[in-house]
Amino acid sequence: MRMFQNQRREKILDLLRENGSSRVNELSRLFNVTEPTIRQDLEVLEKTGAIIRQHGGAFINNYSSFADGMQLEHRDHMPEKERIGQKAADFVKSGDSIILDSGTTITEMVKHLLDRKNLNVVTTALNITLALGKEPSNTILLTGGEFKAPTLSLTGDRAVHLFENLYVEKLFLATGGFSIEAGLTYPGFSDIALKRAMVNSARTIYLLADSSKLDKVLFASLGCQDKIDYLITDNNVSKEYVKELENIGISVIIC
Repeated sequence: MRMFQNQRREKILDLLRENGSSRVNELSRLFNVTEPTIRQDLEVLEKTGAIIRQHGGAFINNYSSFADGMQLEHRDHMPEKERIGQKAADFVKSGDSIILDSGTTITEMVKHLLDRKNLNVVTTALNITLALGKEPSNTILLTGGEFKAPTLSLTGDRAVHLFENLYVEKLFLATGGFSIEAGLTYPGFSDIALKRAMVNSARTIYLLADSSKLDKVLFASLGCQDKIDYLITDNNVSKEYVKELENIGISVIIC
């Protein structure tokens, strides 16, 4: 069943905020509507000032500002993300081998890793590479792939291939939404294979998600509820939801 027009436009905007840009033919296939319908959607979204249309597609309005200032798109709930990032850093010690996802919460975590030495870090994020690469004892492995300006990260098949035959102690993972039924969810499918490769390459998985992302389902589902060992979240999560998470084997760390 097709979604309503306004729902589709909201999800298109979510996708552009995550990926930075997209083409009309890609959106047409993704949402199973005609290309003229997508063009109408993009025209409406452009009138709000959120996006800019171009021949064959569209991009988020402030696209260039991310790379220029090394700023990330998702800046909401920052006090919670700062606390979550600080708490997550407590689980990393000098000499660890870790995978670091991209995004604002992981970026907050990295601010508290600058005193660690001899880290072996695999990441998709350019800003994280630059931050931790300043320490000469750290070894940083940056994936290849297609650049996503809003998250200052790389994605696609080239990024996925890096995780083949790779295994580390800990993964610190971000998500767009999480629910017990759908698991990890994201605005689009572009990162699904990459997130799955990360999950399969780590012994212990820490999910970093503020409470606004919990019990929230976005367009593309990765699942993997059974793979998450720890959820680090803020104190706005309900006791009932914590119990539900613990019942499926996820240890919840509240900060």
